[in-house]
Amino acid sequence: MTVAHINRIGTAVPAHDVHAAFLNFMAISLPEGRPRQLFSRMANRSGIAHRYSVLAPEGLVAADAPPGGFYRRGAYPSTATRMQLYEEHAPALAEQAVAALQLKGEAASITHLVVASCTGFVAPGLDQLLAKRLGLRTDLQRSLVGFMGCCAAVPALRIARDAVLADPAARVLVVNLELSTLHLQETDDVQTALSFLLFGDGASAALVTAEPTGFALGDFRAHLIPESEDCITWHIGDQGFIMHLSGQVPGKITQALRADADGLLRGEGTQAIDLWAIHGGGRSVLDAVETGLNLSPDALAISRDILCNHGNMSSATIMFALAAMLRQADGEKRGLAMAFGPGMVAETFRFTRLN
Repeated sequence: MTVAHINRIGTAVPAHDVHAAFLNFMAISLPEGRPRQLFSRMANRSGIAHRYSVLAPEGLVAADAPPGGFYRRGAYPSTATRMQLYEEHAPALAEQAVAALQLKGEAASITHLVVASCTGFVAPGLDQLLAKRLGLRTDLQRSLVGFMGCCAAVPALRIARDAVLADPAARVLVVNLELSTLHLQETDDVQTALSFLLFGDGASAALVTAEPTGFALGDFRAHLIPESEDCITWHIGDQGFIMHLSGQVPGKITQALRADADGLLRGEGTQAIDLWAIHGGGRSVLDAVETGLNLSPDALAISRDILCNHGNMSSATIMFALAAMLRQADGEKRGLAMAFGPGMVAETFRFTRLN
């Protein structure tokens, strides 16, 4: 019986660490008094120390941006301008993640390309732009997963798994690319500012084949959380994509996990899972999963480390966690991956790390 495997995972982030600069900017952008104090207190509790952007700090967050600065108070860029930068930077960062796979002479053997990206649109798409840069074959089968938010990596891997099950000779390249920092909105609202505090840019690339190395992919499942449609929304505005994250998200997650833990765990207890690859959507999201499944404090250590050092990179985040787990080659272990997206939906899959 054919089993699909994630053989390798490569990751990449842009050169600019903008987290400290963003905090400084918001400290003078919010109204004085309680709003600034609340933002500072919540930022210190966020569990985030670094986030990266394709934009340099002075262009990203300067209160009085120099000529050419991207974000200028009172004149934030249009969606068209943001998409121009997406088209400029997205293919290069995605290519950097693929380079980390060290495909070398294997590029010609890639039969399928699956790209997940929710933070930009361009046609020809990122899949075609990347295929050209990588010199992939002209009969390449391409799939593009868009606007599914932070959980998009899971459907992308599901498409790759299905391709390998349909043809055991398939060699699938799966790329996740997000430039979330292109969508900063001008605001003096603390809750909105705190949502921007979470996001950074990043990319991942994974090779999925039938070769029995890396992670053996198990079953994929999706769970739609009832009455949560308005908790995570993502709309296209005149000045970028407008993200809304409700404060109810962590509670909804905890409630859903407690209500259907048996289904999520496929009838097994948490003790059957050695590795928890949970999307680090924020500290409160990871706390909600830990509480909802009654996990030990160290169960989500890798996901918390990714959040600390990269922030929430939307769909790429869970792949960074899986990459870290793949590097820890210390025997066969069973794992569960989980990410949340608009809807709200929880996308999950089981995996086994081979010896």
